[in-house]
Amino acid sequence: MTGKRGSKPPLVAEKRSRPAGKKRKPSKPAARRKAVPKRRGLLGTLLWPFKWVLILFWRIAWRGTVVVTLLVGIGVFYYASSLPPIDEMVDGRTRGSVTLLDARGETFAWRGDQYGGMISSDAVNENLRHAVIATEDKRFYWHFGVDFYATGAAMVRNFRNGGNPLSGAGGSSITQQTAKLLCFGRPFDPDTWENETAYEADCRRTTLWRKVQEAVYAFAMEARYTKGEILTIYLNRVYLGAGSRGFEAAAQRYFGISAVNVNPAQSAMLAGLLKAPSSFAPTRNLQISQNRGATVVRLMEEQGYLTAAQAADAQANPATLSEAARARAGGYFADWVMDSAPSYFTNDTTEDVIIRTTLDPRIQTAAEEALVWIFENKVRDGSEAQAAIVVMSADGAVRAMVGGRDLTVSAAFNRATQALRQTGSAFKPFIYAAALDLGWSPLATVVDERRCWNTPGSGNWCPSNYTNDFSGEVTLVEALQRSLNIPAVILSEEIGRDIVRMVAENFGIVSDLASGPALALGASESTLLEMTGAYAGILNGGSAVKPYGLVELRLIGDNEPLLTATGGIRERVIQESAARQLTWMMYQVVEGGSGQRAAIDGWEIAGKTGTTQGARDAWFIGFNGDYVAGVWMGYDNNTPLTGVTGSGLPAEIWHETMTRVLSGLTPTPLPMQAPAQFSGQQPGTGQGGDGLGYTPEQADGIINDLLRELLGNGG
Repeated sequence: MTGKRGSKPPLVAEKRSRPAGKKRKPSKPAARRKAVPKRRGLLGTLLWPFKWVLILFWRIAWRGTVVVTLLVGIGVFYYASSLPPIDEMVDGRTRGSVTLLDARGETFAWRGDQYGGMISSDAVNENLRHAVIATEDKRFYWHFGVDFYATGAAMVRNFRNGGNPLSGAGGSSITQQTAKLLCFGRPFDPDTWENETAYEADCRRTTLWRKVQEAVYAFAMEARYTKGEILTIYLNRVYLGAGSRGFEAAAQRYFGISAVNVNPAQSAMLAGLLKAPSSFAPTRNLQISQNRGATVVRLMEEQGYLTAAQAADAQANPATLSEAARARAGGYFADWVMDSAPSYFTNDTTEDVIIRTTLDPRIQTAAEEALVWIFENKVRDGSEAQAAIVVMSADGAVRAMVGGRDLTVSAAFNRATQALRQTGSAFKPFIYAAALDLGWSPLATVVDERRCWNTPGSGNWCPSNYTNDFSGEVTLVEALQRSLNIPAVILSEEIGRDIVRMVAENFGIVSDLASGPALALGASESTLLEMTGAYAGILNGGSAVKPYGLVELRLIGDNEPLLTATGGIRERVIQESAARQLTWMMYQVVEGGSGQRAAIDGWEIAGKTGTTQGARDAWFIGFNGDYVAGVWMGYDNNTPLTGVTGSGLPAEIWHETMTRVLSGLTPTPLPMQAPAQFSGQQPGTGQGGDGLGYTPEQADGIINDLLRELLGNGG
C-alpha cells in the first residue's frame, strides 16, 4: 500500500450545474463594498438639510420643558403653601356696606359693597351651582385649574376678531377667575392703588406674564383646595352689580331671598350677571337681564342640569325683582342721609352699617307718582325743566324727597338739597311772621301804591306787582293772599329788614340773605329743604326745626346705636299765637288766593306760592295739619320758565302729591287762629282786638330785644 491508501478524499460539494456561458464573479472584500443610500421620500429630502437644526431644537425643547416644569412646580408649591383657609378669603371687600331702613324698618336702599355673609358651594341651591358651572366652566370638575381646550379656542376667536389672542373673549376656568379675584394673593394697598376700582382693574389686566401667573396660581389652588372650596370662594367674592359682592348678597339685593332658596330662573339670571354685572344688573335693565338669563337656562338644559320641562317653565316665568328692588325708591333721600352722617360711617366705611331713617315709602311713592303724572300730562314733550319735592312732618322728620325727574339715579345732583335758588314770594311769610310777632294784626292795612326805595350803588328801586297795577289800601291778609309785592316791601321796611332777616334765619334759612329792600321779594337764595323746614316751624306753632332723615346708626351685630337723630324741633322763633294767625292767613292763600290749585276737597290747606324775577324759579310750599310739602320747579341752567308761576304747575304737583298722601286718612284741622274784627287802630299798635294785646311800649320793647339779640349774634 502506498502512503495514499489511508488518506480520505476531501469533502467537496457536488458540482452544481450552471447555465452555459455564465461565469461566477469573484467576491469583493467587505471593506471595499459601497453603502447603498436609503430612499428618503419627498418629505425626507426636503427636511434633510435641517436635520441637525431639528435635532438641536428637540434637545433644547425637552430640556426647557423640564426647566419650565420645575419652575412651575416651585411656583405652585410656593403659592399653595401660602394660601390661607377659605373662610379668610370669602369676603374680599376693602370697604363696608350701608343698609338703609325706612320708618317701618324695611330695607329700601343699599350703599357701598353689600356682602350677604359666607355661603358654601354645598349650601347654595343646586340650581345656582349648576347655572354658574354651565355658564362659566362646564369642565370645572375635570381639569386641574386650566381648561386648555377652552383657553385655546378663546385665543383663536380673539385672534380672528381683533388680532390680539389675549384680549377679548374669555376662556378662563372658574379657578383662574378666582385667582384674579384674589389678585394672586396681593391684598389691597392704598399706597399702591388710588382706590378699589384701580386695584381691581390692575388685577384683571391681561398680559402674557399675567396669564402665566394666573395659571400657576390656579394650579396652586387646585393643589391646596378642593373643587367645592374653590367654588365657595368664587361664589362669595364675585361682583354681581348694584354693589352686591357674592351670590348671597345679590340674591338678597334683587330677589329679597337667600341664595339657598333661588329657583332655576333666578339662578340663571344671577349667573348671567357674571358676563357684565353692571350692564346686566336687573335694577338697571330688567329686560336685558331676563334675556341673558334665558341664554343661561338653555345652557343648563343642554348640559343636562335641567329637564326640558324645567327649562320650559323657567323660560315662561323669568325672574323678576322683589318689591323693594323694583321700587328703587328714595335714591335722593338715601344720598342725603349718607351725606348727613360722618363719612367714616357712610361713604368711607370699612364696617357694615345699618341706618334707620324717617322715610315713609307710601309718601315717597306718592311724591314720585305725582311728579311723573304732571310731567306726562301737563308739560310739553321734550321739556328739560326739572322739579323737586320734599315732604316732612312738623318736627322736621323728612318723609319723602325727590331731587329731580330721573327717579332711578344714585349719587346724582339733588335739587331738593343742593340747588340754591331765589325764593321769590315764597319768602313773604317770614315778613308777616315778624310783623305778627311784633303785634300787627292780619287785618291791619297798608297802601299798595307805586313806591321807590333808594339803594346804595343802584339808585332808586321801584318794584311792581305781578299784575303791574296797584290796589290801594289792603289788609295784610289780602296782601299775602294775592301775593302783592309793594305791601310786602313796605311791611319789611316798616318793621326792619334786620328783624325779618333774623326771623328767617332762626326758622332755618341759613343761606345768605339779601341786605337791601329786595329781601322782601325773595331776592335771596335758598334750598327747597331749607324752605320746607322753615314752613314746618310755622305749622308746629313757631319753633324752628332742623330737617333730619337719620334716626339711628349702628353696626351690624351691635344693639346699641353709634349715632341717633340730631334734628327735630329747636328753639322758639315767634309766639304761638303769631304762628296760628299766620297759618290762618296762609289758609286764605289757598282758599281764595294765588294757591287755589293746591286745594284738596275736605282738607284745610295753608301755603304760599313763589315766582322769581323772569320766572326762572317757581315754588309752592304748603301744609295741612300733619305734613309740610315743598315743590320747586325750574331749569338747571336758569332758563326762564314759559307760562309757569308758583300758582300753576308747582301748586298742581303739590296737589297731586298730597292728594295721594292724604288718601284714606281722616282730615286733620289746621292749627290756625282767625283774628278778631279789626277796629281801625293803626298798624303796629296792637290795639283793636288783634288778639295779642300789645301796647306801643311793649312792641318797642320786643323790637329792642330782637335788635339786641341780633347785634349780640354779630348782626
